[in-house]
Parts: sequence; C-alpha cells; structure tokens
Amino acid sequence: MTFTVSRRAALSSLAFAMTSPLAFADSPADPALSSVLVTATRSATAAADVLSDHVTLSADDIARSGAGNIVDLLQKQRGIEVARNGGPGTSASVFLRGGDARQTVVLVDGVRIGSSTTGVANWSALPLANIERIEIVYGPLATMYGADAIGGVVQVFTRRGALAPALSAAIGAGSERARNADAAISGSSGPLSYALALVREQDDGFSATKPGNFSYNPDNDGYRKTSASGQLAASVAPGHEIGLLFLVSDLDAQYDAGAASFDARSEQKQNSLALFSRHQVLPNWQLRFQAARADDKAANLSATSTSRIDTRLNTYSAQSDLALGSDLLQFLLERREEDVVSSSTAALSTGRTTNAAALSYSLKRGAHLATASARLDDSSQYGSKSTGALSYGYRITRGLRASASVGTSFRAPTFNELYYPGYGVASNRPEQGRNAEASLVWNSGATEATAVYYRNRLTDLLVSTAVCPVEPATHAYGCAYNVNKATLSGLSLGARTQLGDVALAGSIDLQDPQDDTTGKQLVRRAKKHANFSVEYSAGAFVAGAGVQLSGKRFDDVANTRTLGGYGLLNLYGSYRFAPDWRAEIRWNNATDKQYELARTYATAGAQVYLGLRYGIK
Repeated sequence: MTFTVSRRAALSSLAFAMTSPLAFADSPADPALSSVLVTATRSATAAADVLSDHVTLSADDIARSGAGNIVDLLQKQRGIEVARNGGPGTSASVFLRGGDARQTVVLVDGVRIGSSTTGVANWSALPLANIERIEIVYGPLATMYGADAIGGVVQVFTRRGALAPALSAAIGAGSERARNADAAISGSSGPLSYALALVREQDDGFSATKPGNFSYNPDNDGYRKTSASGQLAASVAPGHEIGLLFLVSDLDAQYDAGAASFDARSEQKQNSLALFSRHQVLPNWQLRFQAARADDKAANLSATSTSRIDTRLNTYSAQSDLALGSDLLQFLLERREEDVVSSSTAALSTGRTTNAAALSYSLKRGAHLATASARLDDSSQYGSKSTGALSYGYRITRGLRASASVGTSFRAPTFNELYYPGYGVASNRPEQGRNAEASLVWNSGATEATAVYYRNRLTDLLVSTAVCPVEPATHAYGCAYNVNKATLSGLSLGARTQLGDVALAGSIDLQDPQDDTTGKQLVRRAKKHANFSVEYSAGAFVAGAGVQLSGKRFDDVANTRTLGGYGLLNLYGSYRFAPDWRAEIRWNNATDKQYELARTYATAGAQVYLGLRYGIK
C-alpha cells in the first residue's frame, strides 16, 4: 500500500527517483497525483503500477511517526516485527512477514549492506535523521536482488538535492539523557545537484540485560553515534549524468558482558559509497552503471577479549531499460564480491564472488498489468541458483485492483554457517523459498486499503542442530545444517483514510510462521500483531497517538521460553510557531509497559523527548 502524498511530498518522491542509481528516467506525468517506487522493479515506477506488496514512508511520515530510531520506525509498519538486545545502540533483528532476519535484503541508496558472517544489516548504525525516504517491498525479490530476498527488501534513501536550495537543522533532548543534533543542506545549481547531512546522537541508556541473563550487569548501556551522508551529481550532457552517494556512520555502544567493572562496548562502522552514471541512449532506452562498496566493521571489547570482524561488499552492475510503448524490458548484469577479515577467528577470513544475470518484462495494457522475471546467480561458494517470478494484476474498477504472483528465492549460507570452527559446515547449501500470494488494493484518493494473503514454503532451512549429522568429530556440540522446512503464511491487512482534519491508519497481521519439521512456532515471531494510529491537524498544530500490539512469541526453537504479548501507547505532537520553525514532543510507551523483545533483555520504559527544528526553502 502506498499512502496518499501531498504535492510537495510527491515532488520530493520524484526527486529521489530521478537521482537514485536504481532509478529509471521516466516518471508519472503528474507527480502530485501519484507517487513513485524504485525498489520493486529497480526503476522508477508509478506506485499504482507496482504489483509487489509495498509500503512507502516519506520524510513527513518519518517525522510524524514519533520514532527515535529506524528500528522503532520499522516496528510500527505493516508486516514487520523486531527483536533487540537492549536499547537503541544494541544489535537488532528485523523480520518481514515472519521470515528470518537473514532473509531480508537491505539497501542504502541502492547499495547493499550487511555482514557476511551474521547475514544481517547493522540497523543500529543507520541514522534516522539522515533518512528522507524508505521503501519496504514484501515477498521474494530474488530475480531483482539475488540471494537473501525471501521475506522482502528494505531500501533506505538518504537526503538528495534536486530542487531549490534547502537548509535544515534540529536539536533535541529526552529521557536517559538522550540528546541529538543534525544539520543538512541540499539543492541544485545548473547541471549540479548536491546534498550533505550531518548527525550526532548520544544516549546514556539503561541496562541492556535483566537479572537472569548470564551477561547481566546493572550499569547503564548507552551509545554515541556520528554520521554523515551526501550526494553529488552532474549532468555532463543532455541525457547523461554521473554522480556519487555516500553514508558514513560510527557507532560506539555499551553492552553487558557480566559483572566485571570493565566498560564492555562495541565499536561499529557502517560505510557505503556508490559511483553511478546514467545514459539516455535513445528516447526509450537508458543504460545505468554502478560501482559500489559497503563496509560493515564491528569490534567488541570486553574484560576478557577483544575481537574484530570486518565485511566488505563490492558490487558492480550494468542495467539496460528499454521502453516498448507502455511496456518495459530490463536486462541486468551484476557482480558481488564478499570479503571478511576476522582478528580472532582465522577461518572466517575468506571471501566469495557471485556473478548474476537477470531479465525482466513488465506489461501494461489497459486494465491488465503483468511482470515476468528470471535471474541466474553463479557463486564461487554455493554454485548456480536460478530464480523466477510471475505477477498479474487486473484493475476491476478505477480504484480497485486484484493481483496474484508466484516466485522463487533463496538465502545464501552465512560465513558463520559455513566456516565458524565447531559450528559451520562448508558443504551447507542455500535455503530455498517458493512463494504464492494474492491481494486486493483499493485507492480512492482519500482512502487506501490493502489485503494480502501469502504462503511461502521454505526448504533446506539452516538451523542449529544438537547433534551434527556430518563431521561429528569436529562438531561435538552440534552445527549449522540444512535439515528443516518451514512455512510462512498469513494475511496482512492495512488501511489509511483522511476524515477532514483527522487521519486514521491501521494494520493487522495474522500469520503462522511455523517450522514444519518440528511443528513449532519460529523464534521471536508472533502469530498476530497490529498497529493503529490517529492524527489531528489544526493549522500549525499536529497531535497524534499510536498503538502497537503483539501476541506472544517464543525465545527458543523448542517453544519453552515465552515472550509475553504486549501493547504500547505512543503520543506525539508538533507546533509550527513560525514559518520555518517547529517544536516537537513525543511520549513513547506512555503507560510504561514492561515487555521483552528478547528473553532477559531490557526494553525502554516511558520516555519523553522534546525537539526544535528549523528549515528554509
């Protein structure tokens, strides 16, 4: 579902599409009437023509969400659950449609990020204040992005410069001595467009663990984060553009490592850089090239040890987009190089290379929409994997569309699952997924609604076995191995409407994330969760409330350790007291609910935040 946007927000959406390395040059004729989505098809497509289930968050959505970090923001979205080992600076997992955290691809400005050892992105290192837009696409997108796109893809877009010069700045403070400041400048001048954003965050936090955790320490565990993002692009000739995008984020976060007085902490760096060019060869034919690098660096310092694991991902791609009337033919070549360096575990210091080719055809004929795509990935480690997808949509009326799709996907084994001594098995194979779904989407302008039923069958699921089926002499305590099957099925409902000065929104997810081999519920995923919000606007004043609900979950594969269900109430408000000035307040977990996202790890109680924002155009 794509929410209705204002003309200003829509123009901003178009700016993203035109300056993203993944974007296609064409866009809706009137950007004020329809938004643009990039991630689902690797090209700028009118959201109404995108058959994949999706949610788009604009800068206004992010600012008015009341979220203080990207994990809290994603937790409020349809089809998403999270787990976290303490406060905002600690490690976090994001689950799409009941899938594993390792079954989601994460992109920053078209650059894939993540650790090759754990298989997940470092969400805590991503600065929310640098983010201007987020696209969440649910379901398998392996034909677009290759390995790991089983549950979906989340793409983060940092600030861009494509409109009139703009300057913004903000400061804020809140509970646990949280404080932050950010500043940004963006714009365009002649053939150049530019953007630069700087963010500083600090929070004294609370104890990451609770009594009963083997690492418990009652001291507070805070964090400091400094980040910068930027974009520079130049039109070197009509229809030809070159540019670069970057993100640099340094996170210093405390964590608990037992009762020792030593201040255990992790030092993490999340850096990405993309160099791209776009060439309009013919009015209906565009070529795009990109070279990108992403570094995920993590050092853990405790009283007993110091370890460092660095992942470097180099990605090179060439994409051809050929418009054939209202249809689009795409061809993609891609190469991804993964390299890991570990200071403490030499076996993890290795790499793999994956070469891929993909073909996609999107058809638009009257009330009919269809997309067919296929991809072949050839890895130096796991060999060749082919994937395919087929989608069809029919506009029953101008506002109502029915869609159905099928698709295959896979997840590559992480380096831990392959090479970690006493746990990894080098012969482990990729997990495989087969998904089918059907949806109804309604959009009347003021009201939007989405209903999606999906069923994703997973085989060769990699799990931790108590007894290793192979190499028992070197795996006395079990290993990672392809032994299980799972089914991710569910009904995802979302709606949003505007009633005068009141905006209402809500989502309900009824799902059954089940390990078919054991019959147990998958770890840390509920069978039902929901979000509801109401917002009132009166001139310069905005006030809103949101409710987050989750059913019970289990913290272990045997389903013996229960994580109770919970409900959270969040309140927020803002007041524009001058044309370029806005004061903000939010009160998260207003009822001070005690709950857990991971067993014996603490979560925040009631928190209050006050902020002041300045911006000019």
